[in-house]
Amino acid sequence: MRRRAAALAVPFSAVLLAVTSCGAIPEDWRTPAFMRSDEPELDERLPTVTGEVGEEPNVEFPDIAPPGEQLSGVVHRGGDGEGALVRSDDMIVADIVDYQWTGEGEAEKTNSTYETGTPVLLELAQMNEDLTASLADQPLGSRVVFVFPAQDPAEAASMGQPSPAPGDSVSVLDIRERFGRGDIVDGEQTTDGGEDGLPTAPDAGHDRPAISIPEDTDPPSDLESVQLIEGDGPEVEAEQQLVVQYTGVTWNDGEVFDSTWDRGGAPATFPIGAGQVIEGWDEGLVGQKVGSRVMLVIPEDLAYGDAAAESGSPEGTLVFVVDILGAVDAPPAPEEGASPSPEAG
Repeated sequence: MRRRAAALAVPFSAVLLAVTSCGAIPEDWRTPAFMRSDEPELDERLPTVTGEVGEEPNVEFPDIAPPGEQLSGVVHRGGDGEGALVRSDDMIVADIVDYQWTGEGEAEKTNSTYETGTPVLLELAQMNEDLTASLADQPLGSRVVFVFPAQDPAEAASMGQPSPAPGDSVSVLDIRERFGRGDIVDGEQTTDGGEDGLPTAPDAGHDRPAISIPEDTDPPSDLESVQLIEGDGPEVEAEQQLVVQYTGVTWNDGEVFDSTWDRGGAPATFPIGAGQVIEGWDEGLVGQKVGSRVMLVIPEDLAYGDAAAESGSPEGTLVFVVDILGAVDAPPAPEEGASPSPEAG
């Protein structure tokens, strides 16, 4: 049900794209000085990061040349608590502040989600282990600093990318929230649906819901939305990135054609209200509250249309049960004339 989101215009995500696409960090980026989360001391070449997590950090750069190696370290470990530890295959919501480290004690801030008010959503399962090592097993509220060496100009040119800026890039990442396998919305399901000839979907807990289509009943001609659990979070806005669990069945036979639970219960993420999913999702989920479980009955014209079979998509009226786990604002568009984020093939 989702399409890949656009690249994020921050150095951390540029590195993420590179290692996801190419499968490995270049050997000359690896270093024994890479500081893993269980080591008590930070590499002395890392910038000094202070301030409260949840506010933009203060970053001081040492009077040394940029190290030209990948380094990282946990500069603040958040509070402990059940369910609060980040797992290696989680999605996390994080604030990121980026710098370009150009010389001894010299750096320029290039990006701050604290300034834009748009934290980023990162899928750790899509990242190389060398990047996730300092994020996995950290509690929410932790702060991690990364140093990335500049890409080789010749390599960038060979891949059709802009020439990289001189010096190392530095990213300070604050972990705000996590979503993981088996997550569902909180709250008691107050109805199973079923009114006015609509399907039913009893609460299945941490498992795929069983959606039952009423017998000898024609599907509704209009989009129907039934709130099975009413969330208490903010309303979903168009162009946000949603994090959801979902199951979809076809009205004509009640068969499941897609479900996050069939992929190990790993939540899905996609932009909503931006024309990147079927119309019934855009119309039915924008305005719902985060924390809600919603049943959507989507007529054919708001699903895959009468040409669904030609594209291998499910035909006719579709029924979904969706848990809205989170909604994250999209980052602002790059300024006119700004260089695009590099991507790797």
